[in-house]
Amino acid sequence: MSQSLPIKEGNIPFKSPLFDKECFTYYKIIGDLSHGPAVVCLHGGPGGSHDYLEPFEIIWSQYGLPVIFYDQIGNGKSTHFQEKAGDESFFTEDLFIAQLDGLLDHLQLRDGKGFHIYGQSWGAMLGAAFATRRPRGLQRLVLANGPASAPLYQRAADKLAESFPEHIRTALADAERDQAFDDQAYKDAVAYIHKQTRWRRDGPLPEPMRRAYQNVTDDDTVMRTMYGPNVAKFTGSLRDWTCIPRLHNIAVPTLVYNGEHDSADSSTQMPFFELVPRVRWVTFQDGCHMCHLEDGPIQDKVLRTVGEFLRAAA
Repeated sequence: MSQSLPIKEGNIPFKSPLFDKECFTYYKIIGDLSHGPAVVCLHGGPGGSHDYLEPFEIIWSQYGLPVIFYDQIGNGKSTHFQEKAGDESFFTEDLFIAQLDGLLDHLQLRDGKGFHIYGQSWGAMLGAAFATRRPRGLQRLVLANGPASAPLYQRAADKLAESFPEHIRTALADAERDQAFDDQAYKDAVAYIHKQTRWRRDGPLPEPMRRAYQNVTDDDTVMRTMYGPNVAKFTGSLRDWTCIPRLHNIAVPTLVYNGEHDSADSSTQMPFFELVPRVRWVTFQDGCHMCHLEDGPIQDKVLRTVGEFLRAAA
């Protein structure tokens, strides 16, 4: 899709008192920023990359709003920090918000028409936390497939696991007990979980999703540090994370959505609906955690719902 679209790519410096090495944020702009508000997309993981969000290029081509993708620190084409593996004091919410602030300032998005935030999965968690700080220039917020707290997500995962076949539950328990996450039985269990909640279609993964997964395979520092090594257990630095006490501070119109078969089930979404002052919640029938990537009517509904919500602010 992007070959025929106006694209600008670049790197911007990112400085923090947490490190002294030269560091940068990779970004890609689809469209013309003068047509704003720009839609700044926050990818998931934690530890993924922007690639799997590429279907949202349509926000420019069909809705006339420029789209900004970027790779979070430690991920994709931005600076990596493998030397910080396991350092829970380094990979924090504050670090990623500081990076986002730097991107917004560099691109001068806070004034004029401002900007929208779209966050998916962990990106929705980050986007919600960012919005509670009432950043200058934020116009609208989309929280996609992300939980309001990590403990809620874990309870949903535990409940889902009760429905798994016995051999899948055994493989997950054995891997956790022995810390044997390279065993084939565990890998097969992960594939089963992904098939149930993340990508329910037959056939190969969509190319943008494959590239994002490859980024985690190439460097899992952020994923293991923040989420943990076990796909079924939130054991990393985010294990106690919650945005629930702060949600009442979100001051912009907010769209929340998930899929019918999403690992971020309705229990993880309810606090957004109950506590964000101006909110709309959509659950896409037969959708999964990556419903924006599902070919056909589900993807069309997701992209149209997001596009129309954001364009309504123009």
